Amino acid sequence: MRKILLVEDDLSLIEGLKFSLSKHGFDVTVSRTVKEARACIDQNEYNLILLDLMLPDGSGFDVCKMVRQVSDIPIIFLTASDEEVNIVMGLDIGGDDYITKPFKLNELISRINAVLRRCDPANQQAAELKANGIAVKLLEGRVIKNGIDLELTSAEYRLLCLFMQNPKVILSKEQIMQKLWDCRESFVDDNTLAVYISRLREKIEDDPRHPSFLTTVRGMGYKWNIVRGVCHGPSDK
Repeated sequence: MRKILLVEDDLSLIEGLKFSLSKHGFDVTVSRTVKEARACIDQNEYNLILLDLMLPDGSGFDVCKMVRQVSDIPIIFLTASDEEVNIVMGLDIGGDDYITKPFKLNELISRINAVLRRCDPANQQAAELKANGIAVKLLEGRVIKNGIDLELTSAEYRLLCLFMQNPKVILSKEQIMQKLWDCRESFVDDNTLAVYISRLREKIEDDPRHPSFLTTVRGMGYKWNIVRGVCHGPSDK
């Protein structure tokens, strides 16, 4: 049975979530504070964390940062705030998805299953992706450029994998969001996606101001190019 840590302090929401998640085959542990969450994570292993943003003794951001220091366990933020700055921060520090309150339980279950599928190594099409001097080791979650490990956020990593798995294909914003979040609705606007793309370029391009790997096709979307003459360095340090 897959185990979920629910970090939430709203008692009425806790009861409904526990009941619904249990019906769908999940073993749910509840923590109502940052302190309790830290103790649970130190003492147990979970398949996924549902993480409220506002907690009595701190922020869900604090819990996410702590988890990302030691684990790549999937994290979904539950938040009453749909402000772009909070959404972007949550994803940039390592969150895998977010859902704003109030939400439909069926949507939450679908999001959980989608994240678990994406994070299951058995569902990866290949052990490694290579192009333009960049190697993505899918089973390890590592990105290496010319022998040097790149530090990518969860959102940046997923974007890079998506583009490298679809070389020379123009991907629209709608296609990107559907593939990354397994949902037809647009949960990230054009500006937010543009920020993700810009930050990814800063880390992977030889000249981020004049990108050659990940280019914009005006009015259509983005495309991953295979640049001739770019050689691979060693894939490990």
